Amino acid sequence: MYTRILVPIDLDHREKLEKAMKTAADLAKHYQASIVYVGVGSSAPSGSAHTPEEYKKAVERFAKSQSDTYGVSATGEAVIVHDPSVELDRAILKAIERNGSDLVVMATHVPGIPDHFYAAHGAKVASRASVSVMLVR
Repeated sequence: MYTRILVPIDLDHREKLEKAMKTAADLAKHYQASIVYVGVGSSAPSGSAHTPEEYKKAVERFAKSQSDTYGVSATGEAVIVHDPSVELDRAILKAIERNGSDLVVMATHVPGIPDHFYAAHGAKVASRASVSVMLVR
């Protein structure tokens, strides 16, 4: 049913990803699918990397650790953009097409008051993607 699962990751908030990571791994095992973990970052230093090259290596290490932890085939892809908070949705949508993904498993948050004024990234990706999107709280 699914062959390539895309999982957006935020390396600065790894603690919030655990449930989505486990869900993606379980689905990958069930359907014998591969996973591509996509991290969207900027060229500016962050908590996870000081340069785009460091960020790319960090995303690849994350994918390898997930592969080792869950026993699934996984790769990592770092996407560098000017402003991740503004360009995140577009970067994820492009990554879906570029990787030939047929499912997105994305960590999200419990909706609150601000979501009535600004759509969350998960909601935007789900409404615009050409593939199924599973939002995991």
